[in-house]
Amino acid sequence: MDFGFNDEQSEIKSTAREFLQARFKPEKVRELAESESPYDDALWKEMSELGWPGIAIAEEHGGQGLGVVELVILLEEMGHALAPSPYIANAIAGLLIEAAGSDEQKSRWLPGIASGEARGAVAMTAGDEPLAGAAEGAAVIVLPHRDGGVLVEGDDAQLEKVDLIDTARAYYRVKADGGDPLPGDVEAGLQRGAVALAAELVGVAQRALDMAVDYAKEREQFDRPIGAYQAVSHRLADMLWEVEEARSLTLYAAWCADDDPDALPLASHMAKARASDAASRVTHDAIQTFGGIGFTWEHDIHFLLKRAKVSAQLMGTSSRHRDRVAALAGLG
Repeated sequence: MDFGFNDEQSEIKSTAREFLQARFKPEKVRELAESESPYDDALWKEMSELGWPGIAIAEEHGGQGLGVVELVILLEEMGHALAPSPYIANAIAGLLIEAAGSDEQKSRWLPGIASGEARGAVAMTAGDEPLAGAAEGAAVIVLPHRDGGVLVEGDDAQLEKVDLIDTARAYYRVKADGGDPLPGDVEAGLQRGAVALAAELVGVAQRALDMAVDYAKEREQFDRPIGAYQAVSHRLADMLWEVEEARSLTLYAAWCADDDPDALPLASHMAKARASDAASRVTHDAIQTFGGIGFTWEHDIHFLLKRAKVSAQLMGTSSRHRDRVAALAGLG
């Protein structure tokens, strides 16, 4: 059995890495994160022209008709670049509508989500006042709740911007009356969304690891690179283990979403729990590797730490997902 990416998947990964590295250089990310809005409409248009918003949406609804595996490949690169973009909110909205929407709802909303011309957004926390990413300017907002979920037109929602530590993404508290109920399996859509978020967290962790390794090779103490000292090299090895285990679980969950949906519930909860913990630990350990400079505002590592901390809370904390793993495995 071949566990590697096929040619098309490898091309998606390399194209995404090249595009995102060129468009979201560290100084650009900082500029957007410190501005009033972290999103650049021109860059979103470029992503849309590449067909990225519709990568996992069926061709009959204007998408590329690929799968969650391809979406995960792309989202890991988005996380690696820490790209300030409404992409993940739009993607998860599409996953939910495709999994739980009626034929009419799919026909109405998925083409715009797939083209990027009529974005979707989704509440990534539940409760009386759901917290949604990239809700401003969205054509439709998906509001999951305990008993299912509803679709709300963007113009019908009341939005209140919420300032979180992750300034490279825009978050809004959403209030809305009524809405168009989703008749299908919202939980299946949420599981796919959790896998998507896990993939972005893997990318964040990988970027922090890359930065720490590069620094450990360059920074010298007592005429030796600090990476030659066991205290540093062992930490970097632990960080690598964190990233690779989270990546393996996330890719497996993405495969389940496409090819073994009965296994998806357990796999998705495992992936989100592991990726949340890995991203939090690896970004923290990267700062320890940098030493004093890692704690300064001028260094870019703090943007990765803040993304990891916030995204670890979205769509369920790692402890909540571990509880679900235990329950599904008959242990809780």
